[in-house]
Amino acid sequence: MCGIVGFVGKEACADVLVDALKKLEYRGYDSAGIAVFEGDRIKTVKAKGKIAEGLAPKLKTEQKLNATCGIGHTRWATHGEPSDVNAHPIGNGRVCIVHNGIIENYREIKAFLSGKGYGFESETDTETVAKLLDYYYNGDPIEAITKAVEDIEGAYSLGIIFREHKNVIYAVRKDSPLIVGKGESASYIASDVTAILEHTRDYYCLERGEIAVLDEGGIHFTDMHGEPIEKELLTATWDVASAQKGGYEHFMLKEIHEQPDALRNTISPRIKDGMPNLSECGLTAEKIRSYRQIFIVGCGSAMHSGMVGKYLIEDLARTPVIVDIASEFRYRNPLVSEGDLVVIISQSGETADTLEALKLSKRKGADTLAVVNVVGSSIAREADMVIYTNAGPEISVCSTKAYAVQVAFMYLFAFEVAFAMGKIDENECKRLVAGLEEVPEKIKDCLEDVSPYQYVASKIFNASSLMYIGRGLDNALSMEGSLKLKEISYIHSEAYAAGELKHGTISLIEEGTPVIAVATQSSLFEKTLSNVRTVKSRGAKVVMICKASEELDSQCADFKIGLPPAEDMFLPLISVVAMQLIAYYTAVQRGCDVDKPRNLAKSVTVE
Repeated sequence: MCGIVGFVGKEACADVLVDALKKLEYRGYDSAGIAVFEGDRIKTVKAKGKIAEGLAPKLKTEQKLNATCGIGHTRWATHGEPSDVNAHPIGNGRVCIVHNGIIENYREIKAFLSGKGYGFESETDTETVAKLLDYYYNGDPIEAITKAVEDIEGAYSLGIIFREHKNVIYAVRKDSPLIVGKGESASYIASDVTAILEHTRDYYCLERGEIAVLDEGGIHFTDMHGEPIEKELLTATWDVASAQKGGYEHFMLKEIHEQPDALRNTISPRIKDGMPNLSECGLTAEKIRSYRQIFIVGCGSAMHSGMVGKYLIEDLARTPVIVDIASEFRYRNPLVSEGDLVVIISQSGETADTLEALKLSKRKGADTLAVVNVVGSSIAREADMVIYTNAGPEISVCSTKAYAVQVAFMYLFAFEVAFAMGKIDENECKRLVAGLEEVPEKIKDCLEDVSPYQYVASKIFNASSLMYIGRGLDNALSMEGSLKLKEISYIHSEAYAAGELKHGTISLIEEGTPVIAVATQSSLFEKTLSNVRTVKSRGAKVVMICKASEELDSQCADFKIGLPPAEDMFLPLISVVAMQLIAYYTAVQRGCDVDKPRNLAKSVTVE
């Protein structure tokens, strides 16, 4: 969740560290700080709140820092409230660290160290690691790190500096992501490549149990026994412009408008001679036919994309699909075994619960297919097969284009499974693929005139609660629309299968309750319309999202958002844009921090 940065070079590092931390603000945080070498000591400056409100003003009051090596951190509180004391970096003058993740046995470590005479100032689990490193330190940082890591239980990545080893950064990880960037005359550590894109696109992925040593001579890697290791240097395909707003007011709005291109980048490389082709990951028709069951696992928007996949695969391939929330899947002893395929979906490739669901599936003998956006991420490296969605960097915490490309992959996957299982022939498969290829242009049509979404936002932004309803694919879509609205506008909203209204939910409808009804499927349109009339008759204010060609009277809806003509199957991928824009403009009207909603983080790397 939090952000780690570090710099070793020839120029003053304070501004570099702060700028890199700002690039990681999208990950979510409540305090920030840096620690640099100053003379023969480590100088730490940290503050509660956003960088612009806390750390930056505090640094202005400090004497200019000319240090050329330091570490920085944006903290998202897990142990102890947000405060200056609990902010990172944390240390005791001899050792200073930044830490992402959770130390599960910190109480035991704290009790042990207290018995050795150590005192503690913060409420964090991180301080126990800093003091443990100090306890083991006897002049050799690598030895101290390896001994400390043996005692630590949990998920973590650490950036460490020792006062006696000036201008050297040590980094180690287990599960929480950490990369090491290589510049022309500087080296970096970061939780995410976006933090250092301005300086370099070349980086190493630090693996579990590896230690990186960054000094003025370059970068060195060792294992836990101190033995040197060689690592592959990767190059980010993103550029600086991709990680900037490009004239848009918010990253979220930019990323919504990037969806047509993102979809093409996902779809086009996986089509050969008009047919879906997923052979890049080793997923052949023979392998597909061999699977007993298909599971799809993810969190949040990723899980919602899996729900769309379930409807598509079961409809086209007549193959049962089980969709699970990763945090439930990993703890319910799922009936997964050899002969099953588990599709793991995660934008970042670092989602903690999803990563653990992947590991569990592998232990049970299932094949695993990762659908991720970030090259070299933990989930990508752990899975048996991997598909990169090619969406480019998604900076806004609220997922838009990452969700869209995940759904696009679900269409290709459904077509591939249906053809492999003999449920559709080649002509039908090509027809479906051609329909999917038309979707980016249809989405561009939806983006040309944003006034309908602005109008809906003007009518709902003062609401205290909202309801989304739909059937079939529209029900899966409604869950995503509801999530978008609640996470960035802070309006309570729920999605319900429209046919379930009379089983208790309709009691929530009163005069003026906003209801967004999604009705894109012709076979279910009249059924959904009946549900809409039911809530309308009880005083609901209804917004209908449906085909532009549908004729509605005032008994059905107060406002209609018409979608461009397309085959029913593809309308959920098109209509999600309307839901994203409704959520966006509602949040803007409410004055919310659209890209960095409260309490949320982009990459959820702890349970």
